[in-house]
Amino acid sequence: MTFIEELIIDSSFNLSKHPNPSLWREGKHAYQIQFECMASNCSILIECEALELVKTAAKNAIIEAWRIEYKYSRYQKNNTFSDIHSTPDCWQKLDNESAQLMIFANQAYNASQGLFDITSGILREAWTFNGNDKLPLQNQIDALLPYVGWKKLTWSTEAPEQLKIPLGMELDFGGIGKEYAVDKVLTICCQTLASKSAAILVNCGGDLTCSGVRLNGESWKVGIESISRHNKAQQIIALSSGALATSGDSKRFLLKDGIRYSHVLNPITGWPITDAPRSITVAAPTCINAGIIATLALLQGKHAESFLASIKTPYWLYN
Repeated sequence: MTFIEELIIDSSFNLSKHPNPSLWREGKHAYQIQFECMASNCSILIECEALELVKTAAKNAIIEAWRIEYKYSRYQKNNTFSDIHSTPDCWQKLDNESAQLMIFANQAYNASQGLFDITSGILREAWTFNGNDKLPLQNQIDALLPYVGWKKLTWSTEAPEQLKIPLGMELDFGGIGKEYAVDKVLTICCQTLASKSAAILVNCGGDLTCSGVRLNGESWKVGIESISRHNKAQQIIALSSGALATSGDSKRFLLKDGIRYSHVLNPITGWPITDAPRSITVAAPTCINAGIIATLALLQGKHAESFLASIKTPYWLYN
């Protein structure tokens, strides 16, 4: 690749203070834009002869990804996430985007029989998955469990914009936010480049989606990261439509007495799911759907593969 330039994005659109994206040339009319978002190295591959339009598409898409990241970040003080949690035990009105994410989270909760629960993020106060060997005490977990439980929220699909959160509870959109952003990035690139012939592949930390085949009619060749060799591919997949998302414990885990504890927690017990595959990659029409299916499969533990087989979606599973 050949470096072309840094894409300057106004600081008013970069509230998380990321480095500016960089633009690289991969071929005559092929470009790669690299940027940071949601604690991941991200890229947009665009094949198009209109370089200036490529730059515009990339900037617009990255601004959108950064907007979503900031809006739902639990590390920011003046955003939608903090607003939602600033008035516990009171009715509040959600914006349409947040209400739609709540509807999706509710569908995932029901499909998983309560194992996918966006109120369980608070359990991170007991667990640290950085490869260490420090298990929390049971009383630490027990102290948090009363603040976990989707059904403890006052909310319904009939009025999804109305929400009441009990004191001490919180929502965590991290389990769906990145995949949602990937889909939005592709949509904005496609809209910006609609007047030109273009092919687009979006990759955010291994969760990716594409606009279709490449301009030469070939599929995109993408790799599933190895569970044992960093920055090496476990398998190469030909992607010509839709999206791929991966869920696993290759980067976030805890190792104690020879037992590997995944970062995926059972919200009912507060403990990691056991006997789950190390990595599950799923193909679906959208990244948010691929991501939720991969996570739901991981939550099945040793029954992950039979769960995936019942859905009849393409998948790649590694132990």
